[in-house]
Amino acid sequence: MTGPKFPPEFAEQLGTLFAWRRDVRNFQTMPLPHGTMDHLLDRACLAPSVGNSQPWRFVRVLSAEKRSAIIAHVEAENRKAAAIYGDETRAAYDVLKLHGLREAPEHLAVFCEPDPAAGHGLGRQTMPETPAYSVVMAIHTLWLAARVIGVGMGWVSIVDPVGMNSMLDVSENWRFVALLCLGYPAGESETPDLVRRHWQNRLHADQTRFIR
Repeated sequence: MTGPKFPPEFAEQLGTLFAWRRDVRNFQTMPLPHGTMDHLLDRACLAPSVGNSQPWRFVRVLSAEKRSAIIAHVEAENRKAAAIYGDETRAAYDVLKLHGLREAPEHLAVFCEPDPAAGHGLGRQTMPETPAYSVVMAIHTLWLAARVIGVGMGWVSIVDPVGMNSMLDVSENWRFVALLCLGYPAGESETPDLVRRHWQNRLHADQTRFIR
């Protein structure tokens, strides 16, 4: 049995998908169609994982009370983060929109089961952090799957991971990895937002590749 053959035009479209993946901060408030999140999470679960351990744990936050608590937490952490910058950088920081949690119809918290029974410990003996790496792979897979169907996703990292488990009533053994917001983008640009706002340009490839 042979695997699928991907034509050249598919490879070109895949490159376009990579180039147009965006960390979305501005969302329309309309809900996603029924079944969309299930579809995207099914795609995310196709990601590779160490020892096939599948350590990702996805928590959809649908409760209005919990959503409000998350927004309040993120905005408090954002104020703390802003305080570390000097005046000039602080001015640039203050105009950034760093989350779309108020508008996005979906909040998704992603956790890692650090020592899952699945996988029987394969690949984790000398690098016990590999389950968390696997969860990040699932998040990236979700990101691309969302972009294919026109759904935007933003990764909100201004979160104190301590307390997220109790806030969302999940196992204290799970390791918090990411808070994501998903929905239809309010607009799209060929240039990433942080580049357009002069926060950080893309590095040239030569700055990230080394030969030894």
